[in-house]
Amino acid sequence: MPHTFTLPNVRAEAASLWRLAWPVLIGQLATVGMAVADVAMTGHASAAELAAVSLGASIWSMVLVSVSGTMMAINSVVAHEVGAGAYGKIPHSVRQSLWKALGIGLAAMLLANLATLLFDHLNMEAAVAARASLFVHIISFGLPAFAAYRTLYGYSTSINQTKPVMVIAIIGLLFNIVMNWMLIFGKFGLPRMGGVGCAVSTALCMWLMLGAMLVWVRISPAYKNTYPFHEWDGPCWAEIKSMLLLGLPIGVTYFAEVSAFGAVSLLVARFGVNEVSANQIALNFSSLVFMVPVSFGIGLITRVGQAMGEGNPERARFTAWVGVGMSLGFAVLSATLIALFRHEIARAYTTDVAVQELTAHLLLFAAIFQLSDATQVATSCAIRGYKVTRPPMKIQLLAFWGFALPIGYLLGLAPNWFPLSPAVPMASAGFWIGLVLGLTVAALLLSWYLNRLSLQRLRPA
Repeated sequence: MPHTFTLPNVRAEAASLWRLAWPVLIGQLATVGMAVADVAMTGHASAAELAAVSLGASIWSMVLVSVSGTMMAINSVVAHEVGAGAYGKIPHSVRQSLWKALGIGLAAMLLANLATLLFDHLNMEAAVAARASLFVHIISFGLPAFAAYRTLYGYSTSINQTKPVMVIAIIGLLFNIVMNWMLIFGKFGLPRMGGVGCAVSTALCMWLMLGAMLVWVRISPAYKNTYPFHEWDGPCWAEIKSMLLLGLPIGVTYFAEVSAFGAVSLLVARFGVNEVSANQIALNFSSLVFMVPVSFGIGLITRVGQAMGEGNPERARFTAWVGVGMSLGFAVLSATLIALFRHEIARAYTTDVAVQELTAHLLLFAAIFQLSDATQVATSCAIRGYKVTRPPMKIQLLAFWGFALPIGYLLGLAPNWFPLSPAVPMASAGFWIGLVLGLTVAALLLSWYLNRLSLQRLRPA
């Protein structure tokens, strides 16, 4: 197929990307649903248990997304091998990524447990801090399984097998909900564990999902030609190092983004319960909508990587921009719907009128940054499909920590030492303006870099 931007070509490419992305989307929503279930079900145990789970989850989520990003190197590696027709190399690459997963998972366990020392310096009730620490200690046992699962996840999606990750994520969500109910509230003779039951449930769920993925890869004919467990390889440090150099910048990028949004939540806390609640609702709804462009992005890593693997930079460029266009098209739709129905969205989350009004106000900013958020995630994933990860990391670090947070801090808190601060702190609205500006910087710079990179790859061809 010629890779010109005619309507039939664009429709064909969009259909191919959608076939890859929709099962990933459902899987992503199911994964987010686990965190929602943890918070919602713990809230019915007690306020103290909910506070402990929320605090522990703040550490868990940052470590989890960093591990997820670091393991994404396998997506690009396998996609390039598929494109090149080098199917015989894929099993070895997957085995080396699993060795990497073991190291990353154990290191993440250690880091998560060390991070609980921060709880001793947050001026909270000792009992809540102790429960939050116990939550992290227990849930961290799922990290090695999660790292290994993300290797098989990336391997599967990169050979165009995305439905398994959808089915397994749904199984994981159902398991998590049932186990939460049994362990939080002490059903069927099990001890009533409160919020700590969520940690046990989620850790077990990570191992269940890994086991389910191993079984699926073993029995499905789709993996027959690339099955990674017919042979045994010891760790090849050169290849593991190469994957780390590819994956660590993605992990750092994910950490920067999640920690920036987390920092906003912490800084808003000084303005009271209404501001905190509205900010959390707006962030939660935005994160759900964000799963759509994220799913397009994961599909883009596969499609662009396969095109580059087969030595076709023209198709890679075409695929990249069609994917960016799809993400942007969805963003226009989501921005319109959020702006039109922001009051209804707020009422679905809370019955408090003051929180509803503030949430509806913040959702206007969420509607505005849909365009830049969708663009930045699609362009960064397309760039990763070229096996390039450091420039997106630098751009997104600049956007989140160089623009979004400093501008949000100045507008939201209006410090006296800065002469251009507003006369009155803008609270949550100031931080969301910072997020809009930071994401816009990321979208513009990443779009420029993707265009430059894709043209550079065309020239040797």
